[in-house]
Amino acid sequence: MRDWQAELDELSRHATDFVKTVEMKAKPSVASARSVLKPAAARFPIAESGEREEIMERVARFRAYQQRAIRDREEYATSVMVKMKANLRTWS
Repeated sequence: MRDWQAELDELSRHATDFVKTVEMKAKPSVASARSVLKPAAARFPIAESGEREEIMERVARFRAYQQRAIRDREEYATSVMVKMKANLRTWS
C-alpha cells in the first residue's frame, strides 16, 4: 500500500517542479506587457467634442438592450409555464 503513496508523492513533486520552471519562463517583463496592451482610447476612438453625448447614447442603447432582453426572457418563461400547465391538465 505504501508504493502507490510514494509514487503519488514523487509525481506530485515532479509536477510542482515542472510548474515552477514553466512559471519562471512564462513571466513576461513589464515593458513587453505594456507594448502588447493598447490603451482603450486607441481601440475605441471618441471625438473629444462629443464624448459625453456619445457615452450617454451608448448607455441608453445598452439600457434599451437590457430591457428588451428582460422582456424576451419573461415572455419565454411565461410561454413555457403556459405549456407546462396545459400538459399537466391533460395528464390529470
